[in-house]
Amino acid sequence: MTQLKAFVIPVTPFQQNCSLVYDEAKKVGAIVDPGGDVPVILDAISQSGVRIEKILLTHGHIDHAGGAAELAETLGVPIEGPHEEDTFLLDDLAATGAKYGFEARPVKPDRWLKDGDTVTVGDLEFKIYEAPGHTPGSVVFFNDANRFALVGDVLFQGSVGRTDFPRGDHATLIRSIKDKLYPLGDDVVCLPGHGQLCQIGQERETNPFLNE
Repeated sequence: MTQLKAFVIPVTPFQQNCSLVYDEAKKVGAIVDPGGDVPVILDAISQSGVRIEKILLTHGHIDHAGGAAELAETLGVPIEGPHEEDTFLLDDLAATGAKYGFEARPVKPDRWLKDGDTVTVGDLEFKIYEAPGHTPGSVVFFNDANRFALVGDVLFQGSVGRTDFPRGDHATLIRSIKDKLYPLGDDVVCLPGHGQLCQIGQERETNPFLNE
């Protein structure tokens, strides 16, 4: 089994969990959701000794995608994800960044992702699940071998993603969690876009938003 390692690089005033996920044997990895603070991300990469081969986006919100264009250009790597339903968010990143007082550039992914696609990072393989609700184009990256999922702002420890943004929908989000995440298995550990790691079984039992 290819061992997956990951560590979080908190970025932006939103304290978003940008992460570096990598194949430990090959020291090849991906940056997931680089929302901003690109110099901080670059410093973390250089300290890690991991070669970055791509950038992965779970969805198009500013705190997850705001630094993606600059980072991709600096590293010379492609951007994969999210689903193309988030085009309107990625196109509008510069204006959104200006609203929050930080610089961002529009993002055009090299590859849009959809249900059933696979993404590789070194020898690690992630299966893609569409999980709309927080945004219409949110996706989850699942590595079955390591029982690990990158869930963006779909699910949090004790909470779920906000749905009061444009084209957010609470009922759709809850359905995404129950139809896409639950079947992955109770033992699966999720790295969300904010806060602590969570486990599907624990959230299924105790998360108040999932037991309304």
